[in-house]
Amino acid sequence: MKLSTLSHLPLSADQGWPEIERLHPRLIKVFAFIVLPLSILPPLMLYYVGSHDPEVFLPQSAGKNWGTIAAVFFLTEMFTLLLMGWLIKQVAEGNKLSIGYHDSYLLAAIAPVPLWLSSLGLLVPSLAFNVLLSLAAFGLSCGIIYHGIEALAHTREEVCAACVVQIVIGAGLIAWALLLMLVVLL
Repeated sequence: MKLSTLSHLPLSADQGWPEIERLHPRLIKVFAFIVLPLSILPPLMLYYVGSHDPEVFLPQSAGKNWGTIAAVFFLTEMFTLLLMGWLIKQVAEGNKLSIGYHDSYLLAAIAPVPLWLSSLGLLVPSLAFNVLLSLAAFGLSCGIIYHGIEALAHTREEVCAACVVQIVIGAGLIAWALLLMLVVLL
């Protein structure tokens, strides 16, 4: 899978997705070469920034065990990924869309890529910058799910695809909020 292929995914169901479907990548390869290296970025960034400049998060963040926070964050990401693959399949089927487990887990693995990459923004100690970067990444992830549903379920039924996105993103936002609470509480 080329980077140019990935760059088209949030913008169109007709570009990038046909190549992914043609390649039909094994999930273990997707996990090893995309999910694992990219999903480790947010915990590493939390650990690095939390250990070196914890006031970027909250004034009371100094002295927290950022190693434990990073490890729990990573494990929670992995659990959420499994849950999202299952949820995509269930919600799509509930909307009369046909998508296999392979494709639903593939979509769950690709959708958070912009969010994972946006964690690099923590290197810039600006709350406004990080909020804007996170919102842009969130929008791209929504686009990946929307166009991924259209492409992988072979539908152009916009209402059904939007319904799947709304439920999956809603669940993802809940998971993200829980992760943020975890960072604050630990």
